[in-house]
Amino acid sequence: MMSKTKPAPLPPDTVIGGYRIVRLLAAGGFGLVYLALDANGHEVAIKEYLPASLALRSPGELLPVVAPEKQALYRLGLRSFFEEGRALAQISHPAVVGVLNFFRENETVYMVMDYLQGASLQEFIVAARSRQRKKVLREATIRSLFDEVLRGLRIVHQHKMLHLDIKPANIFITDDNRAVLIDFGAAREVLNTEGTFVRPMYTPGFAAPEMYRRTGSTGLGPWTDIYAIGACMYSCMQGYPPHDAPQRQDKDRLEASLARLRGVYSDNLLDVVRWCMALDPLARPQSVFALQRELAREESPEPTPPRWWDRVRARLGLAGDDAREAASHHSQRSSFLEPP
Repeated sequence: MMSKTKPAPLPPDTVIGGYRIVRLLAAGGFGLVYLALDANGHEVAIKEYLPASLALRSPGELLPVVAPEKQALYRLGLRSFFEEGRALAQISHPAVVGVLNFFRENETVYMVMDYLQGASLQEFIVAARSRQRKKVLREATIRSLFDEVLRGLRIVHQHKMLHLDIKPANIFITDDNRAVLIDFGAAREVLNTEGTFVRPMYTPGFAAPEMYRRTGSTGLGPWTDIYAIGACMYSCMQGYPPHDAPQRQDKDRLEASLARLRGVYSDNLLDVVRWCMALDPLARPQSVFALQRELAREESPEPTPPRWWDRVRARLGLAGDDAREAASHHSQRSSFLEPP
């Protein structure tokens, strides 16, 4: 039996790799995220690899305890997490979370990232949904947002990486109005393909059907992230996630849901979502570029005002301080309520 005890976080004022821990920001099944200060006193977010199903750590301790039979799997995930940090550190794009450093210490790996302040897209959707208007987010907002996100995702794919955990909780809207992809899931996916690991947190509705097949990463590609992008767009229009892929394969209600949105959003935008969310990977856009081209094709785009997220914030009554969950790099299971 696996222990239900979660590994204890590092105490405040612990120094690792020259960074001083301030406090825990988030804890998920795959690791912990801290607010920390660098040598110059600048705030950073530090993500610690510590899968709860493979490792334990007592309060006040630095070293994780890994049972002998879990060592091989723990090291596999550790290596993947390290490689992910190394790959992300090569990417410098405003729409991709900046990895400033990564290092090994305490028999684990730490990824040092930009500390982001703002709110996740999920929080915007929940706030917008609560207003019970016909449109959850305006079409111009959705198009502008995903234009930014796709620019970042295209660079990620050009670096031969996949995100594998795109969802509204992992699209962060900063207080200076950038949309940023956070909390990559590739290292989690490596562990997931090993039969002995407890299935990590696929967020229902956003994971493509091929992610459920447990056949390694052979069937995964840019189209896998593109499915999740389509599901995020759907959530921005509907206010809820779509049904998860296994449910859709049993009885697909996507078409009926999109039909209810006709006249509220343009046919072009609905067609884009339908295309992205095809259950057959070959029926989806095969590259981000193909999707960008289609998303830019609408006939009469509404002009998008400058500082459009400020306007969204004002309309929703979302002050910057309301959702100061900085970083954001939370990897908790976060399907924001079930679809109706």
